[in-house]
Amino acid sequence: MDVNDLLDPAAIERAAAALIAMGTAYGLRVIGAMLLLIAGWVAASWISRAIWSNLGRFKRVDDMLRGFVASVAKYGILAVTLIAVLGQFGVQTTSFVAVIGAAGLAIGLALQGTLTNIAGGVMLLLFRPFKVGDFVDAGGNMGTVKHLTLFFTELANPEGVAMIVPNSEIWGKRITNFSVNPVRRFDIPVGISYADDVDAAIAALKAVLAAEPRVLPEPAPDVFVESLADSSVNLVARCWAKSSEWWPLKSHLIKTIKAALDAAGISIPFPQRDMNLRIDAEALRALLDARTPPAEPPVSPGR
Repeated sequence: MDVNDLLDPAAIERAAAALIAMGTAYGLRVIGAMLLLIAGWVAASWISRAIWSNLGRFKRVDDMLRGFVASVAKYGILAVTLIAVLGQFGVQTTSFVAVIGAAGLAIGLALQGTLTNIAGGVMLLLFRPFKVGDFVDAGGNMGTVKHLTLFFTELANPEGVAMIVPNSEIWGKRITNFSVNPVRRFDIPVGISYADDVDAAIAALKAVLAAEPRVLPEPAPDVFVESLADSSVNLVARCWAKSSEWWPLKSHLIKTIKAALDAAGISIPFPQRDMNLRIDAEALRALLDARTPPAEPPVSPGR
């Protein structure tokens, strides 16, 4: 190509027109992409705040769960916005979405256990079968709840040892909450001898329950005969108390009941059995004869 051709006004005009057309086309795409990004970001932020605010109206929804749902919604909208922006520049979003879906499936399979824990954490935060400070038996793990996250629950067992339990081992199994009810009932079994006065023992136990201020008057405490066992007459001292005072009160009552029974002269027997031995008289005589040594012959005086 000659230099004169490059300096040809017509060629320069055609090149300028082509550049202007290209700049206009791509400029509009860039402006559209920027507008999409701004709109997507504003929409994601607004929807995230709206979810956070509306979920806060429900007392059972924890702040952690509110933040998790709001974040999922925000980043989901941003992901859709990014795909739309790529479509503005001619990127085949169908294949892009397919790649993202395949990658998500692979990650989901690789993190199956973690996702199960997250699902369990969401259900625990949503339905709230226990809260921080409750004493629970969750899936065979007993302790006081210290912390609850989307992945695990932290418990402190009665010995003060921290236990980190994955949420998948808690949700879907039986959960026993010892703290959710304000009051609890407990039974103290007491065995007395068959030779003791049952009425006197019942009166002594009732006096112990009546003298304890931590025992609730309603439902009324009671003492009754539960069973006639092999070695004892089994009584039960039953009462109700506040859940927060259950452990110390039960220990105190057991000690007080023992002292009251001792003062009343009522014994708590050890396990015992009556044994009857039967043997034939002739067999017994033969056994005794076999165990008796033969008599020695008398010694002569002359020897």
